Amino acid sequence: MIQKITYSCQGTCSRQIDIDIEDGTVRKVVFSGGCHGNTQGVAALVCGMKVEEVIARLEGIDCHGKGTSCPDQLARALKSAR
Repeated sequence: MIQKITYSCQGTCSRQIDIDIEDGTVRKVVFSGGCHGNTQGVAALVCGMKVEEVIARLEGIDCHGKGTSCPDQLARALKSAR
């Protein structure tokens, strides 16, 4: 069964992340807002990865001293879904 997550971002240019997870694997990620090329790249790279691996790789990435970033927000969204 596919788990669908909608996460409202905080502290980043992206406003929202929509995520599909199936059997502990990220199947689809769509960012709303943010730097289009970068968010598309991150989304493409994490598709097919296990949720725990995505969290381990992206958690804590900072963008210009904001204390978070679009990749970090994705990790937070995935953590909230556990």
